[in-house]
Amino acid sequence: MAQAAREKVRVRIAPSPTGDPHVGTAYIALFNYAFAKLNEGQFILRIEDTDRYRSTHESERAILQALRWLGLNWDEGPDVGGPCGPYRQSERTDIYQQYAKKLLDMGAAYRCICTADRLAELRKRQLILKQPTGYDGHCRNASESEIAQAINGGTPFVIRLKTPASGELVMHDILRGEITISCTEVDDQVLMKSDGYPTYHLANVVDDHLMGITHVIRGEEWISSLPKHILLYDALGVNKPQFCHLPLLRNADKSKVSKRKNPVSLNYFREAGFLPQALLNFLGLMAYSMPDGRELFSLDDFIEHFQLQRISLGGPVFDYKKLTWLNGRYLREMLSEDDVVNYLFDRVFSREYIQKVVPLIKERMEKSEDFLEYADFFFRGEVPSEPSHFLVGSLDKTASADIIDELLERLEALVAFDASNVHALVMDFAKDSGLKNKDILMPLRMMVTGKKASPPLFETMAVLGKERCRSRIRAAVKALRT
Repeated sequence: MAQAAREKVRVRIAPSPTGDPHVGTAYIALFNYAFAKLNEGQFILRIEDTDRYRSTHESERAILQALRWLGLNWDEGPDVGGPCGPYRQSERTDIYQQYAKKLLDMGAAYRCICTADRLAELRKRQLILKQPTGYDGHCRNASESEIAQAINGGTPFVIRLKTPASGELVMHDILRGEITISCTEVDDQVLMKSDGYPTYHLANVVDDHLMGITHVIRGEEWISSLPKHILLYDALGVNKPQFCHLPLLRNADKSKVSKRKNPVSLNYFREAGFLPQALLNFLGLMAYSMPDGRELFSLDDFIEHFQLQRISLGGPVFDYKKLTWLNGRYLREMLSEDDVVNYLFDRVFSREYIQKVVPLIKERMEKSEDFLEYADFFFRGEVPSEPSHFLVGSLDKTASADIIDELLERLEALVAFDASNVHALVMDFAKDSGLKNKDILMPLRMMVTGKKASPPLFETMAVLGKERCRSRIRAAVKALRT
């Protein structure tokens, strides 16, 4: 249980490998990276995979690849090692169990045998009575012998933290100043689940402590968890890091940025041909402005002028059009003609990509220029088509949009996006939805290719890739609902 020294600034990014690498992860990583480099400190990457059922190795690999594509390289992490490893929470279970036991021995935590049914009934009663929801301390007030007897008899249990029953909790955020709440607003949080695995809160605090994290720079959605973390630091009797909660990325309507309204996967931006330096520049603009007001700046410039205190708390709008405009400026102003040629060969006409396309269309070709006619949709962002082409069977526009939206949800959850998996998923979806295969296959073909006649659909989707396919399907849903 090595613990890092605290002489230098140490910050971390801690993504959960439960899906595609999210643009929000890159946004938080950028500000952590800049702060570390400005202060000649360390930037650590930790994989928070305590969600055993949703975490995947494929997702972890995608996250690491995406962050490296952006140039946000870490000093310590699961792939590069370091003095505070392991850097995957799933490999640190023994450490969390030791700390939970320590809290039990100190009398700062207790074992709880309340069943899921009792907790559900408690919540239901609190809602009916319009009381604050939360654990009522039932097992906290039970005798130790009663708890031990039940556990010895095979009753499962969790470990909860004893929250102070009175008083105020004073917290400090670098951007927001002092935050004070009553301790009665925080219930006795679960630290260890009945399966012996930690909750996010225990693992997070223990890891930040042992890894010597000096500044926790994360999204403002974690402010609600701050009281639980502060209480855990206090219970353990260890130093707290400084906290800085960045404003959330927002859609134009001020809702939290999500895949429902815009692309949010870093894979999409890479596959769509955005320059990593342009995307970083754009993410920097989300909550920061350079002292001289310029909008175009390099990562080194951003680091040189970076100050946590200058971060704006206004809700940053993730404006896809502005990102596209900024990327265009990079292409025109920051790249030479040779750079653009190399960029096109790398991102659009790579030998690897064309080798995937040719087998699907060569049977139709009679001369080289035919390639452009038959394969144009492999190189487009969106494809032109009429909403009427997206109708599912005899359904109207609204019902068709709803059905396609359901299909999109399933496709988004697919980890291995190859022809056989996509084929099986679409066929299963058609069966589950009571549709004939042709009712879903033709509109799907129109959505992803813009053509009634195209190479085999599922092989085509595999070559286009998950990000391009779901972007086009999302555009079709939007067109049906307009």
